[in-house]
Amino acid sequence: MPQLRFRAVEEALRRPQISFEIKESKISEIYGINVFDREKMQKYLSTEAFESVVSAIDEGRRIERKVAAQVAAGMKAWAMERGATHYTHWFHPLNGSTAEKHDAFFSLGKNNMAFETFSGDLLVQQEPDASSFPSGGIRNTFEARGYSAWDPSSPAFVLEQTLCIPTIFVSYTGEALDFKTPHLKSLNALDKAATEVCQFFDKDVKKVISNLGWEQEYFLVDEALYNARPDLALTGRTLMGHAAAKDQQLEDHYFGSIPERVMLFMKHFEMECYKLGIPVKTRHNEVAPNQFECAPIFEEANLAVDHNQLLMSLMDKVARMHRFRVLFHEKPFRGVNGSGKHCNWSLLTNTGVNLLSPGGTPKNNLQFLAFLVNSIKAVHDHSALLLGSIASEANTHRLGANEAPPAIMSVFIGKTLSRVLDEIEERVSDKKMTPDEKTELKLDIIGKIPEILLDNTDRNRTSPFAFTGNRFEFRAVGSSASCASPMIVLNTAMAEQLVNFKIEVDKLIAKGVKKDEAIFQIIRKTIVASKKIRFEGNGYSEDWVKEAAKRGLPNIADATEAFTTFLKPSSVKLFNNFNVLSDRELHARFEIRNEIFIKKVQIEARVLADLAINHIIPTVIAYQNVLIDNVKGLKDLFPNDSEFEEMASPQKQTIKRISEHLRNIREKVKEMVDKRKEANQITDIAKRAEAYSKVIKPYIEEIRYNIDKLELIVDNQMWPLPKYRELLFIR
Repeated sequence: MPQLRFRAVEEALRRPQISFEIKESKISEIYGINVFDREKMQKYLSTEAFESVVSAIDEGRRIERKVAAQVAAGMKAWAMERGATHYTHWFHPLNGSTAEKHDAFFSLGKNNMAFETFSGDLLVQQEPDASSFPSGGIRNTFEARGYSAWDPSSPAFVLEQTLCIPTIFVSYTGEALDFKTPHLKSLNALDKAATEVCQFFDKDVKKVISNLGWEQEYFLVDEALYNARPDLALTGRTLMGHAAAKDQQLEDHYFGSIPERVMLFMKHFEMECYKLGIPVKTRHNEVAPNQFECAPIFEEANLAVDHNQLLMSLMDKVARMHRFRVLFHEKPFRGVNGSGKHCNWSLLTNTGVNLLSPGGTPKNNLQFLAFLVNSIKAVHDHSALLLGSIASEANTHRLGANEAPPAIMSVFIGKTLSRVLDEIEERVSDKKMTPDEKTELKLDIIGKIPEILLDNTDRNRTSPFAFTGNRFEFRAVGSSASCASPMIVLNTAMAEQLVNFKIEVDKLIAKGVKKDEAIFQIIRKTIVASKKIRFEGNGYSEDWVKEAAKRGLPNIADATEAFTTFLKPSSVKLFNNFNVLSDRELHARFEIRNEIFIKKVQIEARVLADLAINHIIPTVIAYQNVLIDNVKGLKDLFPNDSEFEEMASPQKQTIKRISEHLRNIREKVKEMVDKRKEANQITDIAKRAEAYSKVIKPYIEEIRYNIDKLELIVDNQMWPLPKYRELLFIR
């Protein structure tokens, strides 16, 4: 094993530049060339088919089967011109990745005559095997049938000679087995609710879309070093490894010069992104060594989620070409910055107005206040569910680690804007003021919003949900997660709050209160009702933990506890009322999250036990034997007991320390294996997951502690696994 480590280090150090040439082009010339977008649809489809697809995208109308046949013919013709030989329904099952089953356009006719075919029926619906995807009890293993159905709002694309058609994925009985189905439903619910509120301000608003801009953080590790670390290869993170003497403490990596080899990788995957219509715009070094980030231009949320899933797949493929491995795990290296996926969320009307951006008139600013305050209230009412939506085994290593938002949901809007809300709360309710004075006050408050926000939109990096001038940034999302999960919750919660807001305003108007006054009164009421979720300070501080407890805000650091938020009566009511997720679908997601959690901890425990017993302990014993031989030799050289004790004391102390750590490792591994067997006998999956969280995971940490101590003792030439200084600083 030591030889494997040093061969890997040598290979990484001598890594040549990639042998193939990356053809760089003007981005505008290649952008979207492999996407069946509106421009290409207009060229390849009849007017009837084109208008039908556009109506389906913009208005959610159904596409008739005869029109689908025309679309399929045009799509096939375009795809074959791009070199496609196969097609696939591309979907997002609940394992967090993407799935695809390829079928050839090729078919046989009479006399074995070959021809290409792709019908409307094949475009609209297929029946992939659903038995091996997570279903949470919705499907039995022997009941294999599932359906994938075309999502026309996300354009088809050609990747590696295959026409990929974004689809939803549902069971034979109709329940959602994917992220896209409930995400689309949540977007429709939000559109309807937000449009109705917009009617208070602008009758021309007919549609509201949710925009999303994600920021993808990731690590790069040389392929040779990655292959020499079984824990990285099998779990996505290092289960052992002492901190390097230098990592991120000098703050010299963030926004630093991008290494040449990394830049070649970035340019390559960005070119592939542009061809697929993914509008990647930003690239930079992140905080930790070998950590980087990319981010796109904002897009409609459904498309943005698809593009993020596609980007992660592209990054993995391109990284391998450059002899890198990309790590999306939220905490691959202990003691250095973990990786997140910030989700920047905003709302845009068909008239081009960003509802979370102040405008140039009092009416626009009143509208801005309404949507700002309702966003805060939505987070307030479903803060625990939002935490549940981003909870995972991997993300527990990152949240609350003074590098990412804590496991306490709060909203940051900035001190200046917070003062505006406080002023509304305090003064608008003043019953001694005349109607004219109230009107003047309202105009004064809302008229100054753009001006006071111009240079007062600072960010709070410790806040999980922060307003940043024209959007909210949900910073707690993990780097490996699907953006759809938190977006489903956020969109549905916002839809519920907007519906309630409109009902309250309409009640006041029915009582004779003027519209603007009614809106202002309900805004004030909403400010008061959601005030405890607002926090402007340091989310990393212990004082905030205490203050949050006083306010009654949930602090859910354990992922298995966070999963239970899906089954809370308020969550069930929320999703049922908007037909986003049924009771059965919610229970399925609860089961699946627990199942994935158990399996991930189980794999980590097995890998760590194997490495400890078969790699670390033999290496350490071999080094201990060297010390023992050294002590024996000193005894021969210094037969005088006092001289011998003086000379051999350091070695004997080291031998003793090694023996203590070895004993601890053996004992803890045995106990962990026994406890895991006990946990596996628990039939209730939630209780089994809780056992893995509270019993098995601590053993992993204890075993690691002893191994990391031994890494500092054992001869560097004998240590079997690449160390942090090698993993993080060789490119």
